[in-house]
Formats: sequence, C-alpha cells, structure tokens
Amino acid sequence: MSIHSTAAQLVTLAEAEGGNHESLNPAVTGGGALVILLLLLWITTRFNRDR
Repeated sequence: MSIHSTAAQLVTLAEAEGGNHESLNPAVTGGGALVILLLLLWITTRFNRDR
C-alpha cells in the first residue's frame, strides 16, 4: 500500500465523518488547553529559581 493511497483513504474517512462531534465544544476545549498551558508555565517558572 502506497503512501498516496493511504492518505487518500484518510481524507475520505475524515470527510465522511464530518470532523466534529456533538460533545466537543470549541470554547471549552480551547479554554481547557489554555488553562493547562498556563499551569505548565507557572510550574516551569516556579522551578526556574536560578535568576
């Protein structure tokens, strides 16, 4: 199986599924990602005490 046929099958599958799920709210997903990234940034700055 070549890479092109595999990619074409994946594109066809993605188009058939629609890409969105009813339970995924973009605002909640983005907000959750933002909170997690800010938490990781805060943890990183707490451990970086060498300044």
